[in-house]
Amino acid sequence: MATQTPIQRQAAAKRAAATRKRNAAKRSATATKASGRRTRGAASGAARNARSNARTTARTAGATTASAAGTAMKAADAAGTRLGAAARNAQRAVLIPVGALAAAGEAVRRAAETYTDPRRRARQFDRFERRGAKALVWGRRSVAHRTR
Repeated sequence: MATQTPIQRQAAAKRAAATRKRNAAKRSATATKASGRRTRGAASGAARNARSNARTTARTAGATTASAAGTAMKAADAAGTRLGAAARNAQRAVLIPVGALAAAGEAVRRAAETYTDPRRRARQFDRFERRGAKALVWGRRSVAHRTR
């Protein structure tokens, strides 16, 4: 697998976190709906049975309402996390060209340093000479090899 940059890792982590939060919100919503159904059933039974059951049912209904609010918050948080992952990808799209420009600038600076200093320039020309001689030898060998 190819190595990831820190921004790619962070975006993947954000996407994974958003998925986990979304799944948790779905589970919570399912539980909240089930609790609501039980509360409605208990409310109709409480109306038949007495006042004390009605108080218990009212408490349960309040808890179900709070649970529903928490579920809505979880869903909103999951959406926000997903947006954060998209923002990381947008940030990466901006940082790549900036990094390329910085690398190009450093290369130009190094070249300028090399060719303005007489000793460095002589050493670089010697390197080019050796490389050129090696390329000619390899070229001759490859031509000789092909003609056989």
